Amino acid sequence: MARLPVIIGFGGVNPAGRVSAHHAFRRLVIDQLGDDDAAATLRSLAALMRMEGDPTSPANRRFMLDNTLVRRIQNFNPDAIELQRRGQMRIAGAKAEDTISFVFDRAQMPEQVPPGWTVTELEGGEFEVSMIGDEAEILLPDRRDSKVTSAGQLPTGFDPAALYPSRSHPRGLQLAVFAASDAVRSLGFDWDELRQRVAPDQFATFSGSAMGQLDYDGTGGMLQAPMIGKRTSSKQLALGLCDMPANFINAYVIGSVGSTGATIGACATFLYNLKQGVDQIRSGARRVAIVGSAEAPVTPEVLEGYRTMGALSEDKALMALDGTTEVDNRRACRPFSDNAGFTLSESGVYFVLADDELALEMGANIYGAVPEVFVNADGFKKSIPGPGIGNYITIGKAMALARAITSSESLQQRSFVHAHGTGTPQNRVTESHILNELAKAFGIERWPVAAIKAYLGHSLGPASADQLAMALGTWAHGLIPGIATIDHLADDVHSSNLVLQREHLEVDPNQLDVGFFNAKGFGGNNATGVVLGPHVVTSMLRSRHGQAALDAHAKANEAVAAASAAYDEAASAGGFEPIYQFGKGVLQGEDLELSDSAIRIPGYKKAVSLEMANPFADMTD
Repeated sequence: MARLPVIIGFGGVNPAGRVSAHHAFRRLVIDQLGDDDAAATLRSLAALMRMEGDPTSPANRRFMLDNTLVRRIQNFNPDAIELQRRGQMRIAGAKAEDTISFVFDRAQMPEQVPPGWTVTELEGGEFEVSMIGDEAEILLPDRRDSKVTSAGQLPTGFDPAALYPSRSHPRGLQLAVFAASDAVRSLGFDWDELRQRVAPDQFATFSGSAMGQLDYDGTGGMLQAPMIGKRTSSKQLALGLCDMPANFINAYVIGSVGSTGATIGACATFLYNLKQGVDQIRSGARRVAIVGSAEAPVTPEVLEGYRTMGALSEDKALMALDGTTEVDNRRACRPFSDNAGFTLSESGVYFVLADDELALEMGANIYGAVPEVFVNADGFKKSIPGPGIGNYITIGKAMALARAITSSESLQQRSFVHAHGTGTPQNRVTESHILNELAKAFGIERWPVAAIKAYLGHSLGPASADQLAMALGTWAHGLIPGIATIDHLADDVHSSNLVLQREHLEVDPNQLDVGFFNAKGFGGNNATGVVLGPHVVTSMLRSRHGQAALDAHAKANEAVAAASAAYDEAASAGGFEPIYQFGKGVLQGEDLELSDSAIRIPGYKKAVSLEMANPFADMTD
């Protein structure tokens, strides 16, 4: 009997704001919310953005709306990107046989003296260099304009590094600490309560970043430092690793000794890690899993790399689409419309999963459940970035499972899908064909499709975590976000059985049973997840555990829900402090109680069991 992986907490931060309590979702649909919900999210944004005054005043509201989501790049100056140009300096008036002299400080002298130099040490730690000739090879400092000025960025003024002793952490790891802390604190009970009910080895953390940490404090700095006259630090290589978000969560947020991992799958990275968590909970190997991804790729070098691939929405192309001489940064990403490329973004989003029995026992909040994630490759390809057939399989299998769990009627009339929806000309054709043809195959006449990269941009590894978080918001507020950046569908989009519209779609949350969230990753890394609505999960729990168990859960949940709401209020009032337990609770082998049947760890009520049956008993004498 498979255990059901239930979502009992979630959190993080992306260009729409704090993810917990559905605030990021609310930012997407804020103009269609009631006054109370809109005001709550404006308060949350004001706390993140360190704003003073009434967050609901027209001026403050306008500032917050303008400085969230996809917009003109603020993380660096796109009009003045530093670089060096190699050149030959010719000395005016000098001849090839003349001697040229110049002076260096000791710290500036190269370790290997270049050929043709004659070096004389002077007083005061200086060196005179003489060389024969009329020219020298030099590197000239320069600046250039970026051909891409749009990106999804965290709300203006939000600085995760200022919230805890970040010690030169790359920005992606700062996001991981903030996001995992937000998810853990959204639970409504302390993590130590789980330690009293769950064995140490039955926890798991699965998280990664698609590209690693590429800013100066990570791999980017390790590669740049020797070329710009700086020293490589002792942290840059280690903190730049793709698996470091998981490591940070284990070591500094929850202190886990359970299972851990980081599976990398380009734009499907979150879904690959979610699959690990789901599989381990379903099998009973783990009871709790923190799953997510964090990525901060909005740097000049990464943008230029994707731009030269032809993948990004360049300013020139956007202006050509609009027939203007001004860039509409807000509408840089236009899924399923005439478009010019995707828009890079940053994000960190995490979910806490528990098996159904533990979720009931804890009185946990039940936001939904993820029964399965499907992953398939493309087969033979013409090129690594080119489309293939794997995504037909992942979506088809996800739809078939949803039908088996719920019903054909639920799939056909009460489901929706979050498309990968990157905003590239190729994606609009290939993904719309996949969705449209499979809708036909399963008898879906009008399948609602969301494409939230229109608002958030493409955060690479966490992209599908953004999608799942926004899907949960639909069950909380009865709205499927429209594709607000488009005014028409492109002629080559397949849409006969799809609902692709600019306006938000109002739905009855209790009449929406299942959602899908899809990723088409670079290199053929396709993945599709299934999420069941909270009312469907409740019905499944009733069938398995009985009404008495649900009644007991409802009673226990009163205090849990109140604690979750209290955390949200405190965070929105500026009282958020990430969990960062550096050097606290560190254990050594001498602290453990060891026997041949169990390992007991301080802080946990249950032990790690060493009583193991032979899984291959039928193959041994």
